[in-house]
Parts: sequence; structure tokens; C-alpha cells
Amino acid sequence: MLHPVAAAGFGPQADLYESTRPSYPDDVIAWFARRLRLGAGAQVIDLGAGTGKLTRLLLPLGASVLAVEPVAGMTAALRHAVRGMPVVSGLAEALPLRDASCDTIMAAQAFHWFDSAATVAEMARVTRPGGGIGLLWNARDRSVEWVDRVWSIVDRIEKHAPWRDHDRWSETTSDSWPGFGRIDEATFENVQVLSPDGVVARIASVSHVATLPRDERAAVLAEVGDVVLHHPDTRGRDLLAIRYRVDAYVTHRLG
Repeated sequence: MLHPVAAAGFGPQADLYESTRPSYPDDVIAWFARRLRLGAGAQVIDLGAGTGKLTRLLLPLGASVLAVEPVAGMTAALRHAVRGMPVVSGLAEALPLRDASCDTIMAAQAFHWFDSAATVAEMARVTRPGGGIGLLWNARDRSVEWVDRVWSIVDRIEKHAPWRDHDRWSETTSDSWPGFGRIDEATFENVQVLSPDGVVARIASVSHVATLPRDERAAVLAEVGDVVLHHPDTRGRDLLAIRYRVDAYVTHRLG
């Protein structure tokens, strides 16, 4: 079942998501390419592809990529951003794919929206023996004080947001991934440079912010704007850097 916050927060805001969300650094894509053999001839699924942030980084590797995305607004934005890209509508828990039909499944900024057990079972069904799974997140780096203040505003709204579960991945073992082997992980860094207005728009793209009643949403964004306008580290600056910790995970299908 599609998470209601994902449906309501991302569908109408797909263009904002596309314009304000960061991409992923070259070194993490290279790490996945080596670990998962994402070269020519590989059949790769970009699961929960969104507007194609990851999709457009996979295509130059030479793999054959199919995007799976359940939110119509996101699909429309993906088709606009990546012309001719094959996209199918589908849920992670009920993939519209044949058994053992792909070499790799990638999910960027998406797995936390899925029912984990059902999705793992589906991944095991459609991935060929020896094939791989790659999971990827731009996680919030709060080491800069003004950035931490901005995310603290968002904290009040999304206390129970499902994305927070991904922070526990370091404790995940193959016991929760039947049919798969050891889970390997790596951490990278990413930086997104935005104007002050772009920072406000970035927060507007957060699903739990996007689904607030209009007045509440406006108040939250005004508070974010006040931080970037008046904080001593941001006041008067034309460009601001938001840092992310990039969390990457890989496992392989047994058999």
C-alpha cells in the first residue's frame, strides 16, 4: 500500500522535489557500480524512482534501467527529466515483474516508505541468484549550527516520519533479509548549494511539510526563512551549503 504521506506530499509537489532535492555524489555511484556490476548488459530496477534523481546517474553506466514509481506526479516529472525512460507503475510490496527477471534493484531515498518484510520478499522473488540490492540515502548532516536549526524546525513536524528508520541500518543483519547474504555499508559526503530562497524551497519539498494545512505550512517556511535571513553564518550570503551524510548499503541474492 502506498504510504498516504508519500502520495499526498510528493504527487502535487513533484516539480518542487525535482528542483530542490540533491542528487548523489560520483563516488557513491562508483561504489555501487563496482559492488553490483552495474555495467553493460545488467538489468537494473530503480525502485521508487521518484523524479529520476538516481535513474539519470545509472544510465551512463550502460545498464538497462527500468524505473518503478507509484506516484503519478513523480512519474510525470521523471518522464520529463529523462526523455524516453521506461517507467512502470508499481508498489515495492507487489512488483510488476517476473520471477528472477533482474540483476539489481536500487532504491534511493525510498526504502523507508516500503513495508520492509514484504518488499524484501519481492526483491528476493524478482532478483536473479547472485544479483544485488543497493539502498541509498542522503541523510541529514547536522554538524553546522544553522543547518541544525533548520532541521530542528522540521523535527517538530515529522517526529514519526518513516525515513528515520534508516538510521538503524547499521544494526541490520541478514536475518531480516531472508534469501540474501551479508549487508555491506559505506558512508560518503554530499553538498547541496542553494540560494536562501532555495533553502526554504528545499524544506517545502519535505513530505510532512508539504502535507500541512496551508497556514501551518506557511508558518514553518517563514520560520526557516527567518533562520537563513538572520543567522550570523547565513545573513547577507547569496549561496548556502547544506551538507548530507550519504548512507549506502549493498547485499546479494543467495542461490
